[in-house]
Amino acid sequence: MALSASTLKVGDTRTMVVADNITRTQIVMYAGASGDYNPLHSDEVYVTKVAGYPTIFAHGMLSMGATGRLLTDWVGDGRLTKFGVRFVNQVWPGDTLTATATVAAIREEGGQHYADFTVTTLNQDDKQVVTGTFTAKIDL
Repeated sequence: MALSASTLKVGDTRTMVVADNITRTQIVMYAGASGDYNPLHSDEVYVTKVAGYPTIFAHGMLSMGATGRLLTDWVGDGRLTKFGVRFVNQVWPGDTLTATATVAAIREEGGQHYADFTVTTLNQDDKQVVTGTFTAKIDL
């Protein structure tokens, strides 16, 4: 079903678990898929002894991609026109991420209708890990 300005209202929200119990294997697989082999994401000795973190952590783009599941599930394929985030905190192995998106505005631009959204992703401790905005085309 297409998003419609007649059914979508400012303030509407949607929440979804976008990643459940992230594993070290998933983090390393993401490194391979993305080509980002920064040792902060895979080398336990480096990350604890040199960088001073308690363990490896997920790539920011992995948490952004997980957050993107909520966006595309809500607005549908081919409707997303902008998506930008800020990485607020690390995502650790074992974390479960829940994203919430809220309609911030519905507008018209150049004869096309758009909805602007805010999005926040929290870990299982209700700590923000990603914040951002996105825009989607909508029908009248």
